[in-house]
Amino acid sequence: MPARFDEIEIGQVVALGVAAVDPDVLGAFISAFTPGWVAERGAPDAMIYAIWAKLDAIASTDWPQIKRLGVDALRWVRNPPAGELLRGRMTVMAKDPVGEGKGIVICQHDLLDEAGRLVFSCLTRGVFAK
Repeated sequence: MPARFDEIEIGQVVALGVAAVDPDVLGAFISAFTPGWVAERGAPDAMIYAIWAKLDAIASTDWPQIKRLGVDALRWVRNPPAGELLRGRMTVMAKDPVGEGKGIVICQHDLLDEAGRLVFSCLTRGVFAK
């Protein structure tokens, strides 16, 4: 990507970038948003979501995506430890034209750890320009 709706292919895989679970950020996040959580348990679910959201936002800055309609089917598999490097990817699952100038694209997003194991996944629906 970036690609207009008609150029996007089902099965297309897009790298969303990488981000580490920064130990200092982990401590600050726990203090601010997840009281009672301990860093030894790894990154809390809300932080994992925030890491994915940041990678997605940076990667999609230049895409012809008009609007994000939804984030569904959120799934947390594990809580990576401080220092773990996470890699984001997006796979186009389906697309549906809506009118003359746009279409809806449904994608699965995954965060994987350094060993390639799934950490987090979700489905998104977005409107893309034709």
